[in-house]
Amino acid sequence: MSDNGTYERLIHLLDSTDTVYKLIDHEPEGATETVSALRGHPVSEAAKCLVLIVKVDRRVTRYVLAVVPGDRRVDLNAIRTLFAARYVGFCDAATAERLAQAVPGTVLPFSFDPELELVADPDVVAQPRLYFNAARLDRSLAISGADYARLAEPRVERIAGPVAS
Repeated sequence: MSDNGTYERLIHLLDSTDTVYKLIDHEPEGATETVSALRGHPVSEAAKCLVLIVKVDRRVTRYVLAVVPGDRRVDLNAIRTLFAARYVGFCDAATAERLAQAVPGTVLPFSFDPELELVADPDVVAQPRLYFNAARLDRSLAISGADYARLAEPRVERIAGPVAS
């Protein structure tokens, strides 16, 4: 699926559920810190979305879309514990792009693929305003954390490490 297909799917989901959101056009950028500055909000209000590979055992591999506040890192040990896994790491770019249906830097905090399990940190869903690239490098979206949780239905678990100093 192209970036635009994923973008269109997101907008359709928001419009069809009468969800209040704001589109923000900006210079093409995928890095959380830089794009947060372009959008004019604290990095902590951004949704950082990372595709992880979780090896439960020799035969079982799962893929997880971890969503954490933009100023935090994903805690891989927390993910390992959550899934009782023997290994957790970052997914290769090709697999991440296929599962997230978006290029790196534009991954949504939504999963449209049943193979990709969505886990969000409680500090993400608690945001009054949550910002993320809308499956495009040149357009972002702002939505309330509560609406995000209602629409995306993530598993909410403490998966963010401490605030980077």
